[in-house]
Amino acid sequence: MRLALLLILIALLLPAVLLAAPRVADPPPRPPALPQTLPPVPTQSPTPTATPQQSLPRVGRPRPPARAVGLPWSGRLRNGRPLPVRGEGFVSWDPILKRVGSREWRRYGSGRLLRTLQRVLAAHARANPGAPPVLVGDLSRPRGGDFGPRFGGLGHASHQNGLDADVYYPRRDGRLVAPRRPSQVDRRAAQELVDRFVREGAVNVFVGPALGLRGPSGVVSPLVHHDDHLHVRLPG
Repeated sequence: MRLALLLILIALLLPAVLLAAPRVADPPPRPPALPQTLPPVPTQSPTPTATPQQSLPRVGRPRPPARAVGLPWSGRLRNGRPLPVRGEGFVSWDPILKRVGSREWRRYGSGRLLRTLQRVLAAHARANPGAPPVLVGDLSRPRGGDFGPRFGGLGHASHQNGLDADVYYPRRDGRLVAPRRPSQVDRRAAQELVDRFVREGAVNVFVGPALGLRGPSGVVSPLVHHDDHLHVRLPG
């Protein structure tokens, strides 16, 4: 009987004893694992932004001036330039092919000759509105030198240094063809051209003996084979 009561008492007191007993603290939590140390990342220097270069105009070397070397009948042409195939008041004429539009290699000259031709023929056109353009024949070859018969026709004894040019007389009928006879030449217009070239400083203007064209003695002179064109020569 006493044993039973003792067991009952222990059963009643055991929960209270357990509640009163001190509790054992939980172990502290483990710190999180540190990440593995990574190797240093090399730092690249910032690449400077490429600035596009400003496009500059290309400056070419100035072209050397054309120079007449030697004499019109024994000379050369340096850095010659071709007369345009056509311009104000004129068009080129090929005396061998007998056509408008001369081949380029037959119309090279000094700068002075080209400027004089263009100035005189433009002035002539303005003074004669409605007139057909004047035909301009041979000047010189690109480097001057011989321009004789092997280049066609009678050839030229001069035209060697870029200071000579053949200018065909205007025709009475206005056709763009070199005149074949003196009777086809517009003598008034032809005389006007002679006068203009004399005023521009020509040292020689050779004209046809059958045309009666006039000018200062020693400058304007008749010469055979010039009844269809005048031959103008500028000083060197």
